[in-house]
Amino acid sequence: MIDFTPFASFGLLLVRPTMLVAAAPPLGAVYAPAPVRLGFALMLTLAVTPAVVAPVDLNLFQIIGVVLREMAIGFSIALAIRAVISGAEMAGSLTGYQMGFSYGSLIDPQSGVRNSMFSVLYANLAIVTFLITNGHHSMIRALAASYTQLPIGLGHVDRSLVAVVTSMLGIVFVLGVRLATPLILALLVVEIALGLIARAAPAINLQAVSQPLRIVLGLVVIASLISMAPTLLARYINPAFELGMRGALAFR
Repeated sequence: MIDFTPFASFGLLLVRPTMLVAAAPPLGAVYAPAPVRLGFALMLTLAVTPAVVAPVDLNLFQIIGVVLREMAIGFSIALAIRAVISGAEMAGSLTGYQMGFSYGSLIDPQSGVRNSMFSVLYANLAIVTFLITNGHHSMIRALAASYTQLPIGLGHVDRSLVAVVTSMLGIVFVLGVRLATPLILALLVVEIALGLIARAAPAINLQAVSQPLRIVLGLVVIASLISMAPTLLARYINPAFELGMRGALAFR
């Protein structure tokens, strides 16, 4: 008879890396073709197989519990990367809204939702920054460390998960606002100046020049500050990974 125990063990080992790859940019969602994601998940699983022991004496309900726990741990690590990307997308949304580009929102092929062109720009900038700063190495190290601190098996959900999720949402909003603040302040000055001009010279048709002025000034500000955005993005990658590991530890 064929012993299916090794296949069952490998199947349990495959869950955590697969969930990480499926949910984490730049390979998650539709960032890469499905064969590439599957191959990368298999490579990660084969890399950790010699150092990880999967339980074999489990009944059906225990196997379901282990699989759900493995999925939650992999998703928690991936959520750290998602938080940084979402913060960059939020900055792009704020930027596009302030410049009046919200009317021309488009379907982002990477996320599958309606995003402004600046959301796509900032998200791609965050992904490139993630790769340049070896964030993918940190992701793999976090996966390997998770097997040491969280061996494959049953566990429970700790109440600290709520605080971790709240902190990740804080990263999204703080990063988004910090990236968009220079443009928002510059356009606020423009709005105040246009308001004063309208009061001083009501006969001037400011509607014809206000929108082009916002766009030109906004593009100038973005072009002057885009080189500093990767530095700010890089500061949030490691704290986000720490939160991801704390979120994974909530499933001890």
